[in-house]
Amino acid sequence: MRESDGNDHWLQTEAQPAAFRWRPAATALLMIDMQRDFIEPGGFGESLGNDVSTLRAAVEPARALLAWARALGLRIVHTKECHRPDLSDCPPAKRERGLPSQRIGDPGPMGRILIDGEPGSDFVPELAPLPGETVLAKPGKGAFHATGLDAMLRDWGVERLLLAGVTTEVCVQTTMREANDRGYDSLLVTDATASYFPHFRDATIAMIVAQGGIVGWAAPLAALRASRPAG
Repeated sequence: MRESDGNDHWLQTEAQPAAFRWRPAATALLMIDMQRDFIEPGGFGESLGNDVSTLRAAVEPARALLAWARALGLRIVHTKECHRPDLSDCPPAKRERGLPSQRIGDPGPMGRILIDGEPGSDFVPELAPLPGETVLAKPGKGAFHATGLDAMLRDWGVERLLLAGVTTEVCVQTTMREANDRGYDSLLVTDATASYFPHFRDATIAMIVAQGGIVGWAAPLAALRASRPAG
């Protein structure tokens, strides 16, 4: 497939558990939560006791995925999990869960943790949105919860979704399941997603494609680049 081809035609991508059919004109890329608070030292992810370096593996593939999607003219939505400064959209059960050294809203090295507008809630520099790309602040793990994402996608005429980002088993998978319930066919780009626990990533991909794709499809970026016209 040449990236200069027209957008309103059907393509087919080799994927698990079967070929994924999609039209660029009706497909959006959701880049999930590639934020400093999750990926860089000193952020919320590290406060939970995680080795944040495990997420860095997805940054370069995600950058390449964004470049490919931009060249193809796909709609792109960058999500970020964050809350209002007064925490009115953060349920106590979420803030108090677990035993982190710091909690949502507490001061951290990159400002208040997971608060919209603070440096830590922003995207890692390599994956910064370009002008015209949508940035969606979400208070939950799923991108459809308490946001206007569904209405936005339907207004654009989007029928298929490509997903990438972190973490695979939490915000990415939750968004993919929400999308499935709303009638979207979704494909997870396997080399552009990561977890603090690599075996969680692998298990999530297996769950997504099980039983004939009960949640959706999965394929690496190379397979998307090699997509061919659908017969």
